[in-house]
Amino acid sequence: MTLGEIIRELRQDRGLTQAELGAALKTTQRKISYLETDKNEPSIEDLKRLCLFFDVSADYFLGLPTRHKKQN
Repeated sequence: MTLGEIIRELRQDRGLTQAELGAALKTTQRKISYLETDKNEPSIEDLKRLCLFFDVSADYFLGLPTRHKKQN
Protein backbone atom coordinates (compact mmCIF):
# COMPACT_ATOMS: atom_id res chain seq x y z
CA MET A 1 0.00 0.00 0.00
CA THR A 2 1.40 3.40 -0.94
CA LEU A 3 1.55 6.42 1.34
CA GLY A 4 -1.21 8.05 -0.68
CA GLU A 5 -3.44 5.01 -0.35
CA ILE A 6 -2.92 5.03 3.42
CA ILE A 7 -3.86 8.71 3.66
CA ARG A 8 -6.97 8.14 1.51
CA GLU A 9 -8.05 5.14 3.59
CA LEU A 10 -7.64 7.01 6.89
CA ARG A 11 -9.52 10.02 5.51
CA GLN A 12 -12.38 7.90 4.20
CA ASP A 13 -12.57 5.93 7.46
CA ARG A 14 -13.23 9.24 9.20
CA GLY A 15 -15.86 10.20 6.63
CA LEU A 16 -13.95 13.30 5.53
CA THR A 17 -13.72 14.88 2.12
CA GLN A 18 -10.35 15.98 0.77
CA ALA A 19 -11.42 19.59 1.36
CA GLU A 20 -12.32 18.87 5.00
CA LEU A 21 -9.00 17.14 5.63
CA GLY A 22 -7.19 20.00 3.92
CA ALA A 23 -8.94 22.53 6.15
CA ALA A 24 -8.13 20.51 9.28
CA LEU A 25 -4.45 20.37 8.28
CA LYS A 26 -4.40 24.01 7.15
CA THR A 27 -3.70 23.14 3.54
CA THR A 28 -5.68 22.80 0.32
CA GLN A 29 -7.87 20.12 -1.17
CA ARG A 30 -5.51 20.04 -4.15
CA LYS A 31 -2.53 19.20 -1.92
CA ILE A 32 -4.49 16.38 -0.28
CA SER A 33 -5.44 15.09 -3.73
CA TYR A 34 -1.80 15.13 -4.85
CA LEU A 35 -0.73 13.30 -1.68
CA GLU A 36 -3.42 10.65 -2.10
CA THR A 37 -2.48 10.02 -5.72
CA ASP A 38 1.24 9.91 -4.88
CA LYS A 39 1.94 12.88 -7.18
CA ASN A 40 3.63 14.63 -4.24
CA GLU A 41 5.21 13.42 -1.03
CA PRO A 42 4.43 15.15 2.26
CA SER A 43 7.01 17.41 3.84
CA ILE A 44 8.21 16.51 7.31
CA GLU A 45 5.81 19.11 8.72
CA ASP A 46 2.92 17.64 6.70
CA LEU A 47 3.81 14.16 7.94
CA LYS A 48 3.81 15.40 11.54
CA ARG A 49 0.37 16.98 11.05
CA LEU A 50 -0.98 13.79 9.49
CA CYS A 51 0.39 11.68 12.37
CA LEU A 52 -1.16 13.95 14.98
CA PHE A 53 -4.48 14.26 13.17
CA PHE A 54 -4.93 10.53 12.57
CA ASP A 55 -3.17 9.48 15.80
CA VAL A 56 -0.77 7.11 14.05
CA SER A 57 3.01 6.90 13.96
CA ALA A 58 5.19 7.94 11.06
CA ASP A 59 6.16 4.25 10.86
CA TYR A 60 2.55 3.45 9.98
CA PHE A 61 2.55 5.94 7.08
CA LEU A 62 5.91 4.66 5.87
CA GLY A 63 4.85 1.02 6.03
CA LEU A 64 7.46 0.14 8.64
CA PRO A 65 6.90 -2.30 11.47
CA THR A 66 6.24 -0.66 14.83
CA ARG A 67 9.25 -0.89 17.09
CA HIS A 68 8.94 -1.44 20.80
CA LYS A 69 11.45 -0.27 23.34
CA LYS A 70 13.08 -3.00 25.36
CA GLN A 71 12.08 -2.88 28.98
CA ASN A 72 14.76 -3.60 31.54
